[in-house]
Amino acid sequence: MAARARAAGPAPAPGFPPAAGLIDAHHHVWALGAFDQPWLRLPGHEPLLRDFTEAELRPQARAAGVAGTVVIQTVTGQAETPALLALAAASDLVGAVVGWADLSSPAAAAEIAALRAAPGGEYLRGLRHPLLTEPDPGWLLREEVQAGLAAAGAAGLSFDLVLTPGLLPACARAAAACPQVTFILDHLGNPDAGSWPDPAWAAGLRALAALPNTACKLSGILGAPAPGGAPGVAHLVPWYETALGAFGPGRLMFGSDWPVCTLTSRYADVVAAALELTAGLSPPERAEVLAGTARRVYRIAPPG
Repeated sequence: MAARARAAGPAPAPGFPPAAGLIDAHHHVWALGAFDQPWLRLPGHEPLLRDFTEAELRPQARAAGVAGTVVIQTVTGQAETPALLALAAASDLVGAVVGWADLSSPAAAAEIAALRAAPGGEYLRGLRHPLLTEPDPGWLLREEVQAGLAAAGAAGLSFDLVLTPGLLPACARAAAACPQVTFILDHLGNPDAGSWPDPAWAAGLRALAALPNTACKLSGILGAPAPGGAPGVAHLVPWYETALGAFGPGRLMFGSDWPVCTLTSRYADVVAAALELTAGLSPPERAEVLAGTARRVYRIAPPG
């Protein structure tokens, strides 16, 4: 299909946001005293060095027309995921959890089963491991990790890919080797949004999208400011159109990346950027990107 976007000027189509609300397919929460998160101490992340809670996000999400969210792990360890599951069970906003399990362990299947049996375990929809921190670019292709991914697939779980663009080819090979697992690319693969799209990134994105068991999040770039502070989303259109053309609206989903997005943008502005980028789609296609894809991939039931 041809990719379509409006370079500037918000023009929401009739019926938006959808009556059932938008789905924010990617956000985090954390309490600094609960789990150590060294990445928060990296230079430039100083504004993130405080607690960010679902209670803080909820009014912002509701004001932006967001009816449900997917909370994503930030801790590589076993303690955070049970806390996220309990949060989902107590929340009227969080509809799915992407947690962590040690996929390289022979006990991966048992660990997943324990998470499923924990309070709120029915909200576990996927797993994520930060490939950004792995020195081995072929980590997903290791025999023991492939076995862990197979266990995740047998449990009906997807796998979120958080990576640098250079890892896209290896991830495409891993996804091809595990057709029973849905692989979801976070943040469009973290391209450099400050210049014209890198052809290598675009090629890697398209190779991953060629596999039917893949999807992609329109996230990460949405808060990137325009050069010179220009209004609108024209600076984001090349990346959006590349992803839309590769995955189509049925495999592309909006995510805010809150609170990381607050380094450059307010939550409302990130949602507005997604609305503006997708304004050129037909109403059914736009509904897919803004809600339908996430509801289907993460199995989030409509309200009521």
